[in-house]
Amino acid sequence: MTDYRAPVRDALFTLRQVGMLDELTKTARFAHVDSETAASVLEEYGRFMQEVFGPTNAIGDRTGLQWSPEGVHVPDELTRAYQKFVEAGWQGLNAEEAYGGAGFPEAVFVLGAEFMIAANGALSMCPGLTTGAIECLQEWGSEEQKEVYLRKLVTGEWTGTMNLTEPQAGSDVGLATTKAVPQDDGTYLITGTKIYISFGEHDMAENIVHLVLARTPDAPPGTKGISLFIVPKFLVNTDGSLGERNDVRCVSIEHKMGIHASPTCVLSYGDDGGAVGFLVGEEGQGMRAMFTMMNSARIAVGVQGVGLSEVAYQQAWQYAQDRRQGREIGAASKDPAPIIVHPDVRRMLLSMRSHIEAMRALAVYNAAALDLSRALDGDDAERWREFAELLTPVTKAWCTDVGCEVTSTAIQIYGGMGYIEESGVAQYFRDARIAPIYEGTNGIQAMDLVGRKLPMRMGGVVNDFIAEIRRTDDRLEAAGEDFAVIRANLTGAVDALVEATEWIMTNGLADPKQALAGATPYLTMFGQVTGGWLLARLALAAHEELEAGSGDTEFLAAKVVTARFYAEHHLPRVAGLLGSVRAGADDLYAVDVAGLASS
Repeated sequence: MTDYRAPVRDALFTLRQVGMLDELTKTARFAHVDSETAASVLEEYGRFMQEVFGPTNAIGDRTGLQWSPEGVHVPDELTRAYQKFVEAGWQGLNAEEAYGGAGFPEAVFVLGAEFMIAANGALSMCPGLTTGAIECLQEWGSEEQKEVYLRKLVTGEWTGTMNLTEPQAGSDVGLATTKAVPQDDGTYLITGTKIYISFGEHDMAENIVHLVLARTPDAPPGTKGISLFIVPKFLVNTDGSLGERNDVRCVSIEHKMGIHASPTCVLSYGDDGGAVGFLVGEEGQGMRAMFTMMNSARIAVGVQGVGLSEVAYQQAWQYAQDRRQGREIGAASKDPAPIIVHPDVRRMLLSMRSHIEAMRALAVYNAAALDLSRALDGDDAERWREFAELLTPVTKAWCTDVGCEVTSTAIQIYGGMGYIEESGVAQYFRDARIAPIYEGTNGIQAMDLVGRKLPMRMGGVVNDFIAEIRRTDDRLEAAGEDFAVIRANLTGAVDALVEATEWIMTNGLADPKQALAGATPYLTMFGQVTGGWLLARLALAAHEELEAGSGDTEFLAAKVVTARFYAEHHLPRVAGLLGSVRAGADDLYAVDVAGLASS
């Protein structure tokens, strides 16, 4: 099986052309980051993940985890890799400098995250969740909480979790019943059960900082009555040392389809009277604080689609050169040829590659929009904040849906060997399959897009974004014949997206069910169009460098081909989804529940 190689050159090209790195480095917030520094960081990050995380991926998948009443044991190889990660200082790459972080833009961070996920998707979830906890406490934690917990999270010495889900409260977090009873000393006693808590228990770090949603006495029902609490695995003494074990236990771990080295825990709080918790922010602000964590997490989950697709592509590309089956069409030789010469295998590989580059560009653009919203002021900041809000559900859902498709295509290229676990490629599909489910299922992301994001500024935000896409048309026309099909198919796809948007906005106002019935195909349209637009921008940048006689000719020419392939093969599908969007909800309810049973 081929070793993973971080696609640093692709990452840097994407960062420069759609990650707006030059604009970011001109702001006060990111003035300490220049293009050379970003390049050196990503090169070193990629090397680290290849050499340290990568070799542990198959080990973690095969070995899995060991649960006991005392805790969860992670394979030693993964623990050693994580300790090297901490020693190298990678956890704080995008954390605030005031608390020990490096303060790099999210646009750089998501590319590093892609490398980590591709190297070991299961292990990457631990630093990923810690990043979410860091972001939450940076915004919502008190100064005391930041000094006690945040600094240790930024170094990676302690890890973080996000505790939302309960047996009766999944996507509907407002049904949560975990209790938080205030004490005279200002703490709270937490009792309840949380499920599906990734890295909720492990032995890789000396402490785990749980961020837990719970209800205080007399809190109103629903999400308005939820507060957020820090509940550490070990209580922290006044001198910063670790004290006694808190009243939280992992009572079991799930046996999953994939991510076998990531402990998915059932955590029980308060079996011995109550776990000590510390309120974050004010009572009733729990969901606001948690969404600080969740929105970043949703972009990060989208990046899982990118990373797992990339490593699966690398494996399939190599296998297609090694596997010999059938004669090459039109060739003089009668010997079996590498399957990479066959048209359908080439089609699959180019489909994978074009989707990966489109997903990567979307994630980086979304992250850069978030960066600019934080680094700029006034109307400029608001514009980028709106774009980041609009794109987040698309990044999460479209990239993870496509990630399942791409990792499945890798298995198809392997043929029968792809279905055999020893080949290794099946793991990427198994690991990818959870991503469309957690951090809000992709159906919920689609509902968020049409129900919350399209109505922003009475449709002004989505209209501004579509206008931004259309502004690329003049450049495509000027680029000549090589870009004609990209221009034509992107225009057609945008026209279809506009029709779908108008239908959603009009019919959703009259009856939200009509809009929600078409939400998922609409999100797919949005992702396909945005991916095609960003590929067109990458291709234009490559074309300009070719015209100037600079850069790697083969690398740059491939960017144009990839964008053209995507335009020819994937953008025409956008119009095909228009009927699904406009079909509405009537047929969904034309047959009663009993009638849906198989006959």
